[in-house]
Amino acid sequence: MISILQTYSIMLLRSLGYTLILTVLALVFAMIIGLIFALCNVSRIKVLNILGTIYVDAIRGVPLIVLAFFIYFGIPQAFRLLGINNFRLPALQAGTIALSMNCGAYMAEIFRAGIQSIDKGQMEASRSLGLSYSTTMKCVILPQAFRVMVPSIINQFIITLKDTSILSVIGYPELTNMGKTISGNTFKSLQTWAIIGILYMIVIITLSKIAKRIEQKIKIEDK
Repeated sequence: MISILQTYSIMLLRSLGYTLILTVLALVFAMIIGLIFALCNVSRIKVLNILGTIYVDAIRGVPLIVLAFFIYFGIPQAFRLLGINNFRLPALQAGTIALSMNCGAYMAEIFRAGIQSIDKGQMEASRSLGLSYSTTMKCVILPQAFRVMVPSIINQFIITLKDTSILSVIGYPELTNMGKTISGNTFKSLQTWAIIGILYMIVIITLSKIAKRIEQKIKIEDK
């Protein structure tokens, strides 16, 4: 194990960095996607409700690995059928899209639950004061809902971090992909995957502690 760390420590840290970059990018876009479809789901417009429901159910019903393959291999194939032969998606872009879409469906449910946890009377009171629906949602409902959602968002960040390992199948140089490379080069699978597991554990436990601390802080402030 020590010899692996001495030889591959820089590559392991670099791949961990790639993993975190992909996770952060995916979470940022997923929050945007999630907010859009959450607002669709809580809207009084039936068409938007149907649209939001279809997206959440469809994406959650497809395994992430299938979604990644579809985006990485399927979309370039579709462009080739249209006569555009030079189009291709780099692994980072394909991975970000796949993770964002997948995570976005779960974020939509987190946002929806957070919004619906706020008393309906606050919306009615704001509207009676002359505020528009969008202004009420932006200035009154969402700030309160976000406090409720913070622990769930961090937990989703942890889940997304672990899901990046699936994207090794499309060649993205994240931590699991690096583990495959090192294991193949050294023929030391036990030591290699122990190191990979420890690195994941350090990051995930740290994030879990942060989530618990934030949750406790919010509970104290709400008292």
